[in-house]
Amino acid sequence: MDEEQFDRFYTGSYSKLVGQIYAMCGNLSEAQDCVQEAFIRAWDHRRKLDLSGHPEAWVRTTAYRLAVSRWRRARRAWRQPDRALEPERDLEPSPDRVAIATALAQLPEDQRRAIVLYHLCDMSVAEVADEVGSPTGTVKARLSRGRASLAALLNPDLEVRHA
Repeated sequence: MDEEQFDRFYTGSYSKLVGQIYAMCGNLSEAQDCVQEAFIRAWDHRRKLDLSGHPEAWVRTTAYRLAVSRWRRARRAWRQPDRALEPERDLEPSPDRVAIATALAQLPEDQRRAIVLYHLCDMSVAEVADEVGSPTGTVKARLSRGRASLAALLNPDLEVRHA
């Protein structure tokens, strides 16, 4: 489709498509914006669009998808934000966090890794075993020893029994 054909296509289809998208989304300004954006995208693909290939259907589908995407974005704006996407509130680590990090640093690497994967990453013992390439019994032993060591490091007054 050349520029002249596209201009005729735009002039002949714009109002009809706005009416159709308006009927689908219920907002005239949204319908106008979406149809206009769809025609901009059609302009970029005008060489591939063929008048016999129903370019109006292509523009209508594109405009409808744009309207749905805008609606979803608007709905998402009203929902509670995902905690993972929220900015970190406390830039300063708490004393407890510092104590735990210091105690974890004193553990042997294999125990520390098992503790972090199991307790902080919420992985099962089997998942930790797969991740570290060790049998589940070994992971359980590392978790047990690591917890006992952490308890002693975090509370020196606590008497820890070794099996």
